Amino acid sequence: MISDADLIDRFRGHMLSRDNAAHFRGRLDHQLLIDRCAECGVWHHPPAPACPACWSMSITPTAVSGTGTIHLVIFLHQHAPIPGFDDAMPYPVVTVELDEQPGLRFTGTMVGAANDDVVIGRRVRLDWIDRDGEPVPAFRLAEVAA
Repeated sequence: MISDADLIDRFRGHMLSRDNAAHFRGRLDHQLLIDRCAECGVWHHPPAPACPACWSMSITPTAVSGTGTIHLVIFLHQHAPIPGFDDAMPYPVVTVELDEQPGLRFTGTMVGAANDDVVIGRRVRLDWIDRDGEPVPAFRLAEVAA
């Protein structure tokens, strides 16, 4: 397991804490971890020390399937320079309602799709991109069943 110091060095520019360190460790294995309460089973994101439903402190970062439905789409037309970032504009960012629980949402970059195809209600799956040596969760349109 990577040490805390190495984790901080690997994810420079991120605000790492006790609440989210496991999530960044999961990224190194291409696992999207979301907090789940061991007492009531409710998933919640972003990471927090207590369950928002029952206030239990028994929180476990748990891998999710990464499949879901686009809930929100925005197209960014400008940004500050980011090492390892594709400068094609505008680029889509989506908030996805994950299949694990209604209302459980995660926001990430959309990849591999024309902007006209990125619309609310489309099914997506988790993918990973490398941004300057850092694994970043992203989403792709799910294949359409034949």
